[in-house]
Amino acid sequence: MIAFELMETASSGVAHALSTLASAPLAEPAPKGIDTDGVVKFFAGKIAPILLAVLGVIFIGRASRGEISKVLTSSAIAIVGLAFIAGAATLFFVGDYLIDLIFE
Repeated sequence: MIAFELMETASSGVAHALSTLASAPLAEPAPKGIDTDGVVKFFAGKIAPILLAVLGVIFIGRASRGEISKVLTSSAIAIVGLAFIAGAATLFFVGDYLIDLIFE
């Protein structure tokens, strides 16, 4: 009689544990990847204007001390750097277009 009650208690505990496991998700959904568009928009919208403002303050400070040639040189370097960044962004979109074209 005691063994029968013990088996009944154990089986109800096992049934409860199995129902709990069956209702829980077994695996988390796979990660979707990095939102590269969001990262590019963040840098273009938040970081780039701050860096350009810092460069502007530095250039104004140098120009006020009479270092016009250094300001012009630094400005030219900054413009060339921005051109390289724009070129890289253009290649990013051209590459995306080519991948879409090839793997349709």
